[in-house]
Amino acid sequence: MAKQAITLALTGVNAVPDSPGPGLAVARCIRAVRGEHIRIIALGYDAFDPGLYLSKYFDAAYLIPYPFAGSESLLARLAQIQQNEGIDVLIPCLDAELPVILSLQQELEAMGIRTFLPNAQQLAERAKDRLPKLAKLAGIKTPEIRLLSDPAFFHSCSRENWRYPIVIKGVFYDAHVVYTPQEAETAFNKIAAQWGLPVIAQKMAIGEEHNLSAIGDGEGNMLAEVMMKKRAVSLKGKAWVGVSTVDERLSAAASRLVQALKWRGPLEIEVMRDADGAYHLIEINPRFPAWIYLSVGVGRNLPALLLQLALEEKPSIDQLEAPKAGTMFIRYTQEHIVSLDEFEQLTIYGEITR
Repeated sequence: MAKQAITLALTGVNAVPDSPGPGLAVARCIRAVRGEHIRIIALGYDAFDPGLYLSKYFDAAYLIPYPFAGSESLLARLAQIQQNEGIDVLIPCLDAELPVILSLQQELEAMGIRTFLPNAQQLAERAKDRLPKLAKLAGIKTPEIRLLSDPAFFHSCSRENWRYPIVIKGVFYDAHVVYTPQEAETAFNKIAAQWGLPVIAQKMAIGEEHNLSAIGDGEGNMLAEVMMKKRAVSLKGKAWVGVSTVDERLSAAASRLVQALKWRGPLEIEVMRDADGAYHLIEINPRFPAWIYLSVGVGRNLPALLLQLALEEKPSIDQLEAPKAGTMFIRYTQEHIVSLDEFEQLTIYGEITR
């Protein structure tokens, strides 16, 4: 197989009905610019990850070991895939895999695989338990949080001025809004089983949720921010309808965060705007969000820009359109037909090549 000019590998091609991974949206963004002049490889953790079968966006698909299997397993698998594909750039799209991938930076570079990511210290500094410090740096508020290793807190939290509803979060991923101690304990046990301890409890911030996605250049500069307001959400609170916004105060706060962290790579900043117009920092995600295709709609294709940075090409920042408000996206689901032969090939051999 003749190698294309660039081969890109993406993770995060998973999806559950109300919470899609970002990988497919990232692939769509890059296809919008590079067309057929790039080979895109889907890396999935489960044979039911739908992106593995979407040949419109992915030229090949491979199963890789889950992050909890450790760095040696992932490195060995990536070395196998590299022999077949000659990957030039890897864009990881899930929070939980980043610590393992960051631990393999030297090995990946030696194999010829480039990334554009934060370092381990930057990743730790934006963790959910650091939000109070980060909010202070950004000059905005944040709801109180509590790190928990025992669900007994939920039955006595009212004594410490905690009122339901409360948000229960995993260190890496997942969030549940709970309304009773029983619901809180169930959510705690579910998250602890999947993501480990501690589990994070966060006071509920009431208002409109606004999200900002951008790229940090690693030198303190924030590039090409795109903002949106959620207009409809799934049961898990994921954006189902959103509209682009332009807000200089949010942009300035995000810029201060990027500068303080010297962030390198993609990120998403989630805030809640209360009735008085004040922003409350909810979360900082170290990757593109699933709604990132909106960046194409507003003329600021962030994944395409990230690919340029990873390739050390001159980024076309001056060609980006100015931020604009009023562009809406609506998410939908659809059935994709998969042949049993293709599914068996993936489950038996761990790969599909096209």
